[in-house]
Amino acid sequence: MKTELSHPRSLVRHSRFLSRCLGCVVLLIIVFNRAAFSAPAGVLSDAVVSDTSLTSHFDSEVRPRLQLPAEESLAYSLRLQQALQAAQVQIDSPQIVVLIDRSQKVQAALIFMGSTWQGWRLIGATPVSTGLPGQFDHFITPLGVFDHSLDNPDFRAEGTKNEQGFRGYGIKGMRVFDFGWVQAERGWGKGGLSEMRLQMHATDPDLAEGLLGLARSKGCVRIPATLNSFIDRYGLLDEAYIKRAAEGRNFWVLRKDQAPTAFSGRYLVVVDSERATRPDWSPLPPKRVR
Repeated sequence: MKTELSHPRSLVRHSRFLSRCLGCVVLLIIVFNRAAFSAPAGVLSDAVVSDTSLTSHFDSEVRPRLQLPAEESLAYSLRLQQALQAAQVQIDSPQIVVLIDRSQKVQAALIFMGSTWQGWRLIGATPVSTGLPGQFDHFITPLGVFDHSLDNPDFRAEGTKNEQGFRGYGIKGMRVFDFGWVQAERGWGKGGLSEMRLQMHATDPDLAEGLLGLARSKGCVRIPATLNSFIDRYGLLDEAYIKRAAEGRNFWVLRKDQAPTAFSGRYLVVVDSERATRPDWSPLPPKRVR
């Protein structure tokens, strides 16, 4: 007795069915490639920046930059996807996510655009500094997905120096992106967990910015001033702010000349690649003064 799949007519029917399915897949791929990162209509004002121009702006405005090989970009996009899945965060429409690799052999920020179901494309990368354990009140920058919400309002640096002459938030006017109180591992004493205020911000341009690429902070994420301005100007993490502003609420912290991308997001994601050696694309900083 012949099975259905061994019958010649059934084979023809299945062949036609598979051909139609394959055609649908190809069509979906074409549609995705053309429209995956199209701007959502009617969400933002006319002053929006497309994904193509965003990459161009990153290349021209952010210094220093890291040049990742294609296979590294893919590997980090998979780490991003896994981190979102572990945190049960579903991103349905294309938006910006800032990914941090806290590995002491990397210390980098990677700006990705995409969604959970469409995948991710690297916009650009730059060195950062995360938590360096060993001193009192120094935390290990926590892993996970952190929401940039209105519950923890941002503010701007005053540019003042502390008793050591250090401008912890950078020059006056730099934006401090606040992610609220989080549980983090203490980097002193017997360790254990405590609460720390997780922020992403610029740092002292004379004493610390030249050290980006090395773990140096007390637990926050230090970024270049150029990246700070880039994220700030194009509203990369301002999804919550922009939505409320569209409803009539005013936010003093938003730049008057802000030109938000149509893909503003809200998530900072911290991972650890746990590398044993430093990759060529993430060299040690040339300046070591502090």
